[in-house]
Amino acid sequence: MGQEPRTLPPSPNWYCARCSDAVPGGLFGFAARTSVFLVRVGPSAGAIPGTPPFRVIGELVGHTERVSGFTFSHYPGQYNLCATSSDDGTVKIWDVETRTVVTEHALHQHTISALHWSPQVKDLIVSGDEKGVVFCYWLNRNDSQHLFIEPRTIFCLTCSPHHEDLVAIGYKDGIVVIIDISKKGEVVHRLRGHDDEIHSIAWCPLLGEDCLSINQEENSEELEIPNGKVIAQTAVTKGCYLATGSKDQTIRIWSCSRGRGVMILKLPFLKRRGGGIDPTVKERLWLTLHWPKDQPTQLISSCFGGELLLWDLTQSWRRKYTLFSASSEGQNHSRIVFNLCPLQTEDDKQLLLSTSMDRDVKCWDMTTLECCWTLPSLGGFAYSLAFSPVDMGCLAIGVGDGMIRVWNTLSIRNNYDVKNFWQGVKSKVTALCWHPTKEGCLAFGTDDGKVGLYDTYSNKPPQISSTYHKKTVYTLAWGPPLPPISLGGEGDRPSLTLYSCGGEGIVLQHNPWKLGGEAYDINKLIRDTNSIKYKLPVHTEISWKADGKIMALGNEDGSIEIFQVPSLKLICTIQQHHKLVNTISWHHEHGSQPELSYLMASGSNNAVIYVHHLKTVIESNPESPVTITEPYRTLSGHTAKITSVAWSPHHDGRLVSASYDGTAQVWDTLREEPLCNFRGHRGRLLCVAWSPLDPDCIYSGADDFCVYKWLTSMQEHSRPPQGKKSIELEKKRLSQPKPKPKKKKKPTSRAPVKPEAYDGNEDEGIRESSGPVENGVSDQEGEEEAREPEFPSGIASVASREPVTCTPVSLGFEKSKVTVNNKVTLLKKEPPKEKPESLTKKRKARSMLPLTTSLDHRSKEELHQDCLVLATAKHSKELNEEVSTDLEERFHLGLFTDRAALYRMIEVEAGYHVWLWAVEAFAKQLCFQDQYVKAASHLLSIHKVYEAVELLKSNHFYREAIAVAKARLRPEDPILKDLYLTWGAILEKDGHYAVAAKCYLGAASAYDAAKVLAKKGDAASLKTAAELASIVGENALSSSLALRCAQELLLARNWVGAQEALKLHESLKGQRLVFCLLELLSKHLEERQLSEARSSSYNAWAAGTEGPFVERVTAVWKSTFGLDNPEHCQAALQQLQSIKYPSATNNTPSKQLLLHICHDLTLAVLSQQVASWDGAVEALLRAVVRSYDSGNFTIMQEVHSAFLPEGCDHLRDKLGEHQSPTTPAFKSLEAFFIYGHLYEFWWSLSRPCPKSSVWVRAAHRRTTSVEQSQQINNASPEEIDSKVSQPEPSRPPELDVRLTEESEQMLITCKELFSEKHASLQNSQRTVAEVQETLAEMIRQHQKSQVCKSTTNGPDKNESEQVAEQSLSSPPSECKEEKNQPLSLPELTKRLTEANEKIAKFPESVKTWPFPDVLECCLILLHIGSQCPGSVTQDMQRQAQELLQKYGNTKVYKRYCQTFCT
Repeated sequence: MGQEPRTLPPSPNWYCARCSDAVPGGLFGFAARTSVFLVRVGPSAGAIPGTPPFRVIGELVGHTERVSGFTFSHYPGQYNLCATSSDDGTVKIWDVETRTVVTEHALHQHTISALHWSPQVKDLIVSGDEKGVVFCYWLNRNDSQHLFIEPRTIFCLTCSPHHEDLVAIGYKDGIVVIIDISKKGEVVHRLRGHDDEIHSIAWCPLLGEDCLSINQEENSEELEIPNGKVIAQTAVTKGCYLATGSKDQTIRIWSCSRGRGVMILKLPFLKRRGGGIDPTVKERLWLTLHWPKDQPTQLISSCFGGELLLWDLTQSWRRKYTLFSASSEGQNHSRIVFNLCPLQTEDDKQLLLSTSMDRDVKCWDMTTLECCWTLPSLGGFAYSLAFSPVDMGCLAIGVGDGMIRVWNTLSIRNNYDVKNFWQGVKSKVTALCWHPTKEGCLAFGTDDGKVGLYDTYSNKPPQISSTYHKKTVYTLAWGPPLPPISLGGEGDRPSLTLYSCGGEGIVLQHNPWKLGGEAYDINKLIRDTNSIKYKLPVHTEISWKADGKIMALGNEDGSIEIFQVPSLKLICTIQQHHKLVNTISWHHEHGSQPELSYLMASGSNNAVIYVHHLKTVIESNPESPVTITEPYRTLSGHTAKITSVAWSPHHDGRLVSASYDGTAQVWDTLREEPLCNFRGHRGRLLCVAWSPLDPDCIYSGADDFCVYKWLTSMQEHSRPPQGKKSIELEKKRLSQPKPKPKKKKKPTSRAPVKPEAYDGNEDEGIRESSGPVENGVSDQEGEEEAREPEFPSGIASVASREPVTCTPVSLGFEKSKVTVNNKVTLLKKEPPKEKPESLTKKRKARSMLPLTTSLDHRSKEELHQDCLVLATAKHSKELNEEVSTDLEERFHLGLFTDRAALYRMIEVEAGYHVWLWAVEAFAKQLCFQDQYVKAASHLLSIHKVYEAVELLKSNHFYREAIAVAKARLRPEDPILKDLYLTWGAILEKDGHYAVAAKCYLGAASAYDAAKVLAKKGDAASLKTAAELASIVGENALSSSLALRCAQELLLARNWVGAQEALKLHESLKGQRLVFCLLELLSKHLEERQLSEARSSSYNAWAAGTEGPFVERVTAVWKSTFGLDNPEHCQAALQQLQSIKYPSATNNTPSKQLLLHICHDLTLAVLSQQVASWDGAVEALLRAVVRSYDSGNFTIMQEVHSAFLPEGCDHLRDKLGEHQSPTTPAFKSLEAFFIYGHLYEFWWSLSRPCPKSSVWVRAAHRRTTSVEQSQQINNASPEEIDSKVSQPEPSRPPELDVRLTEESEQMLITCKELFSEKHASLQNSQRTVAEVQETLAEMIRQHQKSQVCKSTTNGPDKNESEQVAEQSLSSPPSECKEEKNQPLSLPELTKRLTEANEKIAKFPESVKTWPFPDVLECCLILLHIGSQCPGSVTQDMQRQAQELLQKYGNTKVYKRYCQTFCT
């Protein structure tokens, strides 16, 4: 397997006549989106032997829109220069060695469509645009020439390889012209014959017309007379052949001496596998050509379906061609080919490179016509990456171009062994997940909500689930079946079911055996099991723990819920992120410590990653759900949202994260330490995956259409760019395509009709969070282009000029066109007063009785009949039946007869039913005019209340809908609640949290109201939310929100506000005491100038500074918090004892550390108040150990001076003489106290300024205790000896004496530090750590050798083991004697077992409480003894040496033992 980085680049741009090129020596470039990717081909690519000799080496970044043309300089000596043209209107000249722009011009006013670097003139670049303008640009003299030959769209142009002034230009309508640029673009030949777009022009590589034996019987014909002049036979017209390829399916060969066509080659319809093509179907076609330099009688062309043909031009009367790669199946392109370019490698191989709509770049060997290699590429965002757990090294990539790629990263012969799957996908692939045990079973989800299953080993289309999500599928996960699927019998249910989470917030469970059946929403099970009444959160992420017993759901509000199978009992909620959760990942189960599998990392739209350790919660299986608000580890550094996280399968606690800040970051989570940062992408990262086989290798995908394979060991940065992002990333961002304002383009026949396999390269619109458009064109625009009908060109141009006055329909008639235009001109010319009569006539008002009016406008006969019927009715005494029937039929006569008839007429004309019908029809009409409120008020007038409310709701007039519903419906009508909840959800999504809260309150869902108010996460919102929760009786929620609010205010050092927030809840009384102590301690540190942070908003009671610190604290508690009897203290103590904080590390933020320490100190003071001295000692020890673990020596010493001003003796007295269970804890506390004083004394000897030494200490303490002692002592013996030998003149000698007298007592008490059992325990722990490190290294070496073996059939197992052992036997810090003794696996295991057995034998009391490093203390005492002879007694020195000799056998202490003990 190759240990080098790799790139899966974006797809080469489509429909460009020349957007790839190559130069001799093996450099190939192709335009993809807004940049050009460079590929080194041949021996210099440095590929691994046995794999194809090519490598993606870089990118030319600078254009802001699609690159439409790319051409190298083919002039020997300047192969490093190339030119690009872009839709941003510029032509740039680049140096590929430095990858920078040499110069650029923006001469074109219209879209550039063709570009070529003259092969004859070394600094001439010719470009043409869609309006027919050609610019010649001379690089060296920075000069240009504007030529306008024809007012037609240029499609391609090629400079002559034989004559420096000749350029051939092909147009959209099929015309080809040859011009002379030295004569201001005079047309030398106009070649007519093609009747559709010219896609490609190739000059014959030989000058003269003798190379082809074409029958020239028309040679006697007169010379063509362009522009009415006879052209003499000059060198220009000496003659040369020219080939052109057109969309009309023909290739034409032209003679330049005669200016006419001499040969036509019609493309054959080739039978493709899977049935032939119907010749009547004019399939999409791009006809590109290449005329090989060394074979002038042969011509290469593309064909309909992506095949390449080699034509034999010697037999023009027979259509003779050879098919490329005719023998081997599946080597040809599967879609049309856009560009062909020849390349000669350093070892003189003649190759041909092709780019195609199938998104592959292929390389062909010109001697065999076989495909040498294929470089696949991506046509959309890389949304998802997934390694198969069964098929090692199989990487699935979900791409926005509607295809899934499966990359066999372990392939020996092919670096890019990639298979495409497109059937049944038809939209962006946003999620992927392999089945954990079934080979080749890949689940996928798409942006239109589809979930499907692919069998990657067959050619069958995928199975699609019949249940779709309403929005994008975010995540897929395999997990154990849950009810109702799990309720089936053993044979009726699968072992694993598929879970999908969609953008609408629902998680569905699909049965993989019955995808056609219904999928189940797991919210129902969650509701039933946990009897939840309030609205469930919107789910955005799902993740199963590896053992399948625990499921984590991430939500839109930032919470993560942990559920237990089989019935999804909610055991805990994590309130950490306060924005949408994007990714959750559980640590793998094969770490060196089993409890690591309880680590869960999560990332959200905030830039911070949190890691939680859920062992205790999961194992305790609580009755009611627990809420967690403290992370186990916090990883800060990214500057934008986190999209993906993945644990390394090779290490313990190593995590990689992908972020919108454009980088991927590797972390050591246990130490909260950033390790390395990858900045290779030019977009926002969307996914990341760790190679399952190589610990150094990671794959990442982004919205720059790239997937990169990169190595952690090769990254120069260790953390993400901060603040204003690094300049390179900013530059990269600038060159991303920008969304253009929509402009309706003229329909062009270049836009393809969509094929069956979903092709559009310009796909990928803007994702919900309007980001960069992909491939330069948003997908809606692309679709419009594709679907518009093609008008004849004349009509299209008129339509675009007169958009208001005429439509394409009226244009068909010549006459109407003229009159329309006349009317427009007339209006412009005449003054407004004299308007034509037709325009000034008033419109007649409409009748109130339209039916009657219309009946009075019928034919004359009918009106006459009306008169007769009316006369009969008025004048007959009795109405006979016949007349009555006539009158009923002619109801409009009621106007002229009696009242009863009039009523009948009005009933028909405008009766109640008619009125109802009319109002409804009018309401519909108003809806078409977008006047929904007016329409609703009309519906209300006919008592259609529900319809009116629904109309307002569906058009987002929620306020109006609620007003109507509240006024017209019963209060308990469910419609009203539904309105409140729907509007609330929309307002919440848009960030209007306060109004959303009002909605939830209106719907009697107060819990949701409080939650939504807290969503913003600032102090004011949290406080309001806490007050609201308190009012509505949600006490637990109120209390957690008030505490969060106080913690937010604490970060801003607003002490007064924090205390006010905690006052909201009686249950937070204990926390008020903690915050009070923290405030007093912060002020104390500030006064002693040990804290950088300054704060002005202290509470009034923090002002007093006299008296011992603990007395000040208890006095404030009594006066301010009413803590005046032991019962109150006991209550507060119980409140606080239930809260546990994680242990500190070097990277714990200082404010968080102080809060945790003060929590322990509060417990200590409260325990003293209730005379629980055991509890006081333990709490005080916890505070000291916390500051020790975090490396904050200053805080440790302040705790000692404030809480143990007289030492530990008074505590010893309180505990009594007898051995209490707390004695070991007390011993540890006393030891730390002495340890601190020992260091201060040592520094007072070493340095004149003890204060600076505090900081030196703080710097040393950044590492674990074993390493510190190593660092403290690394330079000790030599440095300190030199200091002792030269007494410092600055220090008066009597000061030394005073110091010595003062410290004699302290040095005697140091004996307490010489604890033999602690030394022995620490030694065993160091041994275990060393052996584990060695074993881990062994495993890594073994994995590497296995990988090598699998790829190269390398050495057998025993050899690789030996290699590992040899490399392990000599770590750099070992002594020379040991170098020759390799450690075998049994020996290591034996050592480990012995050490673990030793540890097990120690009593729990020794193991429970930390103790300062005994050997470290021995070394310091020996140093003091050597610096200040006589200060340390012989007896103590001997004891220290004995301990060092006995327990200093681990690597860390070895050389110090030799220094002091020999």
